Amino acid sequence: MNGYEARDSSAVFTGDLLETKPGFSASLTLEGSTVLLQPESVAKLQENMLVLDHGSVSVTTSKSFKVRVDCLTVVPTSDAWTQYDVTDVNRIVQVVARKNDVYVQREAAVRGPSPETAASQEGTVHEGEQHNYDESELCGAPGRPSGAGPALNSKWIIAGGGAAGVGILLCVLLCGGSKTPISPANP
Repeated sequence: MNGYEARDSSAVFTGDLLETKPGFSASLTLEGSTVLLQPESVAKLQENMLVLDHGSVSVTTSKSFKVRVDCLTVVPTSDAWTQYDVTDVNRIVQVVARKNDVYVQREAAVRGPSPETAASQEGTVHEGEQHNYDESELCGAPGRPSGAGPALNSKWIIAGGGAAGVGILLCVLLCGGSKTPISPANP
């Protein structure tokens, strides 16, 4: 979390950077939403949104919790319970609507495709469908951060409420990952 290895209990706030290493996942439980960060994912928690740098997340929400990847934002189409997945690997963004529909919108940007190409790539992903988006084509050349530093390595993180008093529970689940250091110089 924020470039440091998380311990058994830690506070998570809007603006915090979360990173999971291979074999570990993290679960954020917010009021009306649950977000599962899959292994090898980097994301930043924002107000009612997760900004995914790379990796994969699964969202279950009744509060229209959004996921943004570069210039693309995935938004539930209603406040009804909605489940969806967003994956960003090699600049291909995959959106899967598991329960109810989500809308993928492209934010206006200086860089990116022609208005015709962008308009043809926006739209609704209906329940049970998936759609892939070429991030390079829609958003232009990457301008992404290099990462958060050391990955998370704990079993449970419990977070207190933020300014709005919303409690967050972040659970990092062990998935049988190796405890071997990534680098002998930096264990």
